[in-house]
Amino acid sequence: MTQKMEMVNLQKLHNRHKEELHAAMLEVFEKGQFINGPQVGEFATNLGEFINSKYVIPCGNGTDALQLALMALDLKPGDEVITTTFSFVATAEVIALLGLKPVFVDVNDRTYNISPKAIESAITERTKVILPVHLFGQSANMNAIMKIAEKHNLFVIEDAAQALGATYTINRESKHVGTIGHIGCTSFFPSKNLGGFGDGGACFTQDEELANKIRTIANHGSTKRYFHDVTGVNSRLDTMQAAMLNVKLKYFTQALNARAITGEHYNNQLIEIDEVLIPRNEPLANHTYNQYTIRVLKGKRDELKNFLQEKGIPSRVYYPLPLHKQKAFENNSVSVFPLENSDILSQEVLSLPIHTEMTKNDVNMIAKYIKDFFV
Repeated sequence: MTQKMEMVNLQKLHNRHKEELHAAMLEVFEKGQFINGPQVGEFATNLGEFINSKYVIPCGNGTDALQLALMALDLKPGDEVITTTFSFVATAEVIALLGLKPVFVDVNDRTYNISPKAIESAITERTKVILPVHLFGQSANMNAIMKIAEKHNLFVIEDAAQALGATYTINRESKHVGTIGHIGCTSFFPSKNLGGFGDGGACFTQDEELANKIRTIANHGSTKRYFHDVTGVNSRLDTMQAAMLNVKLKYFTQALNARAITGEHYNNQLIEIDEVLIPRNEPLANHTYNQYTIRVLKGKRDELKNFLQEKGIPSRVYYPLPLHKQKAFENNSVSVFPLENSDILSQEVLSLPIHTEMTKNDVNMIAKYIKDFFV
């Protein structure tokens, strides 16, 4: 092994803002308001201003955000939610937990995002929601998705956990992902574009009624202490996480720019390798590269992964088994075939290290090893 590298280097990023982060943490300690302290509201306001969302409701994590969004729509058991089969399990997990039925459809083979054509083919009289995932840092085709939703009178919940900060141009207006559909959801897991120091999440909406419902559900179904109007859950962003996220939000644009530069440098270095397909950047979207994910052709993915590991370069497979093949959903989901793109991607995708502290030299070294492998 000649070199040691990490998929994500949070230590360097946090060291850069160490004094501000420590001051924010100390303020929470000194005030002692560890739950629902003033920093939570401040963060919700600041994030809302950043993404231009009227309402931001912080919660415990990204999975909770998805669950809260679905619970706010007054769905009935057996109602169908169309979503991608090529995603992290949380996307479908909350659908099944609420007694709803996940309907898995295929994705675009170059952007890895849900296919609008596949969505339309899956709509039935039980369909109530479309749940696109903005995978790996780039928006799904929201123009097409919103048109389908309007045509069939469906709700749209955006899973923006991997793409917070990304924008998409719809009706000639640039909007942040998570603010286009009826509700947007995100995660502040440490490795996300805007990552905390533990778990955290949020819902976004422009609709006051939906915002109030989500806020109530997240607070045990209560708007007045010890009085409960609906069955809710306990999901909140703690004060310490909000304080730290407030600091990181100040530098979020800078962090997004750093990721974009690194992603484009990868693209320039790898585009000429015949056995590698780089991510496709859609013209109406900007890619924030929460993951930098290539396709490795000719059955060479696992061999390349092992080769890079020997050189001290980590890589990961997101995702080795599509959701429609997961045992957890064998008896409580619908798979709308064909799902061949997702099946192929699960055998070919490989995510390379990317984070805000990477240098051109880091990318050059990784690209050189990949080129050497295919010589």
